[in-house]
Amino acid sequence: LYERGYNRVYDTLEMEANLRDTNDLIGSVLTDWERDRPMSSHELNRAFGERLVANEMMPSILGCAYERDVPVYVPAFTDSELGLDIATFFLNDANAASRADDLDAFFNPIPNFQPYRDLYDFAKRLMSAKRVGIFTIGGGVPRNWGQQISPFVEIMNMRLGTEFSIPRIRYAVRICPEPVHWGGLSGCTYSEGVSWGKFIPPSEGGRFAEVTTDATIAWPLLIRAALERKRRLQG
Repeated sequence: LYERGYNRVYDTLEMEANLRDTNDLIGSVLTDWERDRPMSSHELNRAFGERLVANEMMPSILGCAYERDVPVYVPAFTDSELGLDIATFFLNDANAASRADDLDAFFNPIPNFQPYRDLYDFAKRLMSAKRVGIFTIGGGVPRNWGQQISPFVEIMNMRLGTEFSIPRIRYAVRICPEPVHWGGLSGCTYSEGVSWGKFIPPSEGGRFAEVTTDATIAWPLLIRAALERKRRLQG
């Protein structure tokens, strides 16, 4: 597959040529980005979504998120094709190829990417919400990142002397095939998350549902059910 120009992600295939087309879109956005303006994943994704809408490259996830003002965070940003494309863009912009014999010089300058802009933006949204709910598909870094604002606010209160209300998660649904007995964080149940102060205990009104299955099985069923319910309510 690799030799024929395909990328395999689980049971799906993506042509490398499509990723190169994506890189062209990314380059067009970064060319217009102010050089001194810091970047974060949700700000970049909003800019990409805006460009997708403007170029009538719809439907797309980022385009729809832009139209509805929904932020899209990518916690492990450099662990993605998007992150590598942006790194390559700035290396090319700095004419790094002329310094290929010196790795220290080659990987300089570093893009003005600030992941704490994502953390702070997400924290402000949750701290301003009346109630917090979470729907998690799968595991890994995004699953844990999306649940860490409660401990973050609690740490701030303890170490900075602030008195913020801690935005613990009241409602939660998770679809993940990772079992608990392997001991990995992606198998961490919501009941265990209560011990970290991330969730409101069921005794205090917390409501959790966990489905131990592959998302490609459960997610389409939930979407179909939600659409049918919406249709009945509108009818």
